[in-house]
Amino acid sequence: MPKTTKERPRMRVGYARVSTAEQSLDLQRNALRQAGCERIFEDHGVSGSAMHRSGLDEALAALAKNDTLVVWRLDRLGRSLVHLIDTVNLIAAKGAHFQSLNEAIDTASSGGRLVFHIMGALAEFERALISDRTKAGMAAARRAGTSIGRPRALTQKQIEYAREALAERGDDLGTLADLFGVHPRTLARALDKA
Repeated sequence: MPKTTKERPRMRVGYARVSTAEQSLDLQRNALRQAGCERIFEDHGVSGSAMHRSGLDEALAALAKNDTLVVWRLDRLGRSLVHLIDTVNLIAAKGAHFQSLNEAIDTASSGGRLVFHIMGALAEFERALISDRTKAGMAAARRAGTSIGRPRALTQKQIEYAREALAERGDDLGTLADLFGVHPRTLARALDKA
């Protein structure tokens, strides 16, 4: 008789988060339990804008194919639309689904996937707007004569002095770099560019 592999049952994984230590997770915990979550991961006193949240990282690691990550509200998962989309894409890459109870979004349904595609398009539009504004601001600053980026580590006079000291006196690159308060690689790059 051929062996049959028993497939792991689908699991609903809950994630709850509050930003301050004074806030309570009880409301979210109860809603997630009522939604059928067998496991609930939490972040207490952690901002939604934090790049790494241990509770969320554990919840994502616990997801397997066809599981669903459930949150009480979208803002519990992430503060920015871009972060939210990136996280849901990570869930989808695992073959899992995402559900937000308050917004009635469920990526296991075609309607839920549509909503997320629209949100993804909005996030991409937001990125493009930010990029355009940044480029326009930099162009305006250049026209006004403002220097963009970090200030140069070495002045032209320092570079000329270093070149002379290396060529004529045979000074050591490291010693000259120490004299100017920069790393020897910084001095070497400046000499190459000049």
